[in-house]
Amino acid sequence: MRAFFTFIVALLCLGVQGQTKSVSVLGDSYSTFEGFITPKTNYTWYFAKPDQKNTDVTDVTQTWWHRVVTDKGWKLCMNNSFSGSTICNRGYKGEDYTDRSFITRMDNLGCPDIIFIFGATNDSWAGAPIGDYKYEDITSADLYTFRPAMARLLRYMKDRYPSTQIYFLLNDGLKDEIDTSVKTICRHYGVQCIELTGIDKKSGHPSVKGHRQIAEQVERAM
Repeated sequence: MRAFFTFIVALLCLGVQGQTKSVSVLGDSYSTFEGFITPKTNYTWYFAKPDQKNTDVTDVTQTWWHRVVTDKGWKLCMNNSFSGSTICNRGYKGEDYTDRSFITRMDNLGCPDIIFIFGATNDSWAGAPIGDYKYEDITSADLYTFRPAMARLLRYMKDRYPSTQIYFLLNDGLKDEIDTSVKTICRHYGVQCIELTGIDKKSGHPSVKGHRQIAEQVERAM
């Protein structure tokens, strides 16, 4: 009887191990593609019929996340990316970005095995207030600054998705204080930060070559 029970448990374990991993993405314009973001009302940068002056990306299979998912034999759970979004609630021209910030969207990622967070680019470009390193007693006002919002993001996601592998992708060419802040806060919460380098871009966004480089660097880091 015990031998039979052991056999059944072994089969169940093999079944679990053989399951295809699912991936969700929480991102900004770099991770968008028309028709492949949730919810559909999120703004996108990459279109099936793009303005060639802006990008040479014309197919979803050219995006970094699609390349990673395909290369690894995984499946996409959800891509909640929003073009122009900041991690904190403060955006361009000092506007309130609460409706699109990462900390507003962080609870809408499904139930994946792996989460890629690819952000902080717009916080850098928009000149969002950097704020202080703060890991406790974060107020609503604090969330309009980068460091407390980044801390809230990682703390919440570690709690909300306890069995999920979480990776933070850090763009190249950002302000030093953004780079340092991301790496410091990732270390604090034990989240692996994948620091990207030498990404080919057009209009400030990854080209086909750039997306391939991102995918390669992500896969190497993992």
